[in-house]
Amino acid sequence: MRITRLEAVPILVPLKSGMTTKTAHGVHAESPYVILRVHTDEGLVGLGEATVAPRWSGETSAGCIAAIEGLIAPECVGQDPRQISLLRQRMDRCLKLNPFTKAAVEMALWDIAGKAAGVPVYQLLGGKVRESVPIKMVIGAFDVPHVVRLAHQFLDWGVKCLKVKTGLDPAGDIERVRVVRDAAGPDIPIGIDSNCGWNVAQARRTLAELREFRILFAEQPVGVHDPEALAEVRRSTDIPVMADESVFTLNDAWRLTRSRSADILSVYPGKHGGIAATLEIVHVARSAGIVCSIGSNLELGIGTAAMLHVAVADSGIDSESYPGDLIGPLYHEADLITKPLELGPAVARVPESPGLGVELDEEQLEKYRQRS
Repeated sequence: MRITRLEAVPILVPLKSGMTTKTAHGVHAESPYVILRVHTDEGLVGLGEATVAPRWSGETSAGCIAAIEGLIAPECVGQDPRQISLLRQRMDRCLKLNPFTKAAVEMALWDIAGKAAGVPVYQLLGGKVRESVPIKMVIGAFDVPHVVRLAHQFLDWGVKCLKVKTGLDPAGDIERVRVVRDAAGPDIPIGIDSNCGWNVAQARRTLAELREFRILFAEQPVGVHDPEALAEVRRSTDIPVMADESVFTLNDAWRLTRSRSADILSVYPGKHGGIAATLEIVHVARSAGIVCSIGSNLELGIGTAAMLHVAVADSGIDSESYPGDLIGPLYHEADLITKPLELGPAVARVPESPGLGVELDEEQLEKYRQRS
């Protein structure tokens, strides 16, 4: 089997009314992503999704398409799509960084490999270690009335874990967590995510005040440039510290684990450049006695499916203790797949069809295609 063509399509999908998110990085109201089809000479087509975001990885949909068409496609066309390790090397040689772009290509290769073998991708990764993945819903850094509405909405759905965005200002952050705890009661686990928004002093003071609300984890309380800063925060609190923006690459994971900067690593294929790279990071964390959790960039259906295959296939991802962010399609007006994924309210389930187990909805693709 040989790759004949890489077809990248820019899309723009709005988030649902009332479901936009707000973090220390800004407001996320629409998603300018890229859908990828990898065509082969045997008729099999692999699907990928690049959830590019300039404030997150520096990638844009236009840059993603240019990289795929101008750099990556020449390295892939004519190659066997099942030779994923070789094609990863070829992508890395022709293009530095750009993890979400590379992840779209790599997940499409896994999709083809699974379809060719007649098995779901998780089976190619060694099979399941869990049948379902506990998930959490995310409450943005909005004003208190909006936060309370979202908390009650998610709890009414039957959600069993919540994450509150913090990192804007400590007083407002504390109040936001307080009202969510009041709404959730004592038994619903609540984590926080500051998206690099605090400095070390703010993080230490604020986490001390948040202890009374029994916080499950504190995700990326400070910035990414100094692993020792994250380690200092970790030493100052008994709330488990999760690294997200600090861990893009395998080398990042090695530095964080070596410096004991985090208790948990947030991982997912887009951020790391693909499924295989994500599992490499999980294995580094496991060797250091650190668990991982599935994070998110609010993926659509294809990207979330790839995350699910990773989440069910490795015990180093401790979704039972730290539920995953397998929720992107719930926030968007469309997921671009023909059959919605099983997402929540309490757990998500992986598709069982060969490959990633999803099919592209051509009508949705045309509706949300970005033509400008």
